[in-house]
Amino acid sequence: MTVRRPVAWVVAVVLFVEAVGVTALNWFLAIVVDRQDMSLAGLDPDMMSVSSKIGGVVFGLYFALCGLVALLVAVRDRAPAGLGRVLLISAAVVHGLLGAFTWGLVGPGAFVFMIVVLGLIVLLLMTYDAREEAAASGPRPEDGGKGDDGSPVSSPPAPTTP
Repeated sequence: MTVRRPVAWVVAVVLFVEAVGVTALNWFLAIVVDRQDMSLAGLDPDMMSVSSKIGGVVFGLYFALCGLVALLVAVRDRAPAGLGRVLLISAAVVHGLLGAFTWGLVGPGAFVFMIVVLGLIVLLLMTYDAREEAAASGPRPEDGGKGDDGSPVSSPPAPTTP
């Protein structure tokens, strides 16, 4: 039994929940700033409120897109490629950085959550990489020089110079 698909499902669910949570938190903070009607270092409170809402929506959409990539990985049972892989790697980096900041600002509970999500994303990326490396390594000696489907394996053609 492999852990690839369950990990991909868990990552997808966590990233979707996190997308909603980040958006809701920023929206709540925007409402708080708007109701206090105070400026911070001379900044316009309305601008701070609007920018917090926009930032929350953009960041939430980013996490939702990363969750969609993880969901596609879980459904297809194939490694993410191209932009999807880049998105998952960037999400891992973001969780590492947020984990470092949350230790001092929020506390160890938030740090543990960020590091667990970071670990899940890295596990998702690494389990599919290990599978592809095993498939790319070619036939094993115990196969008798045959591929996975039993057909003989031949060497690729030698390169020629023009």
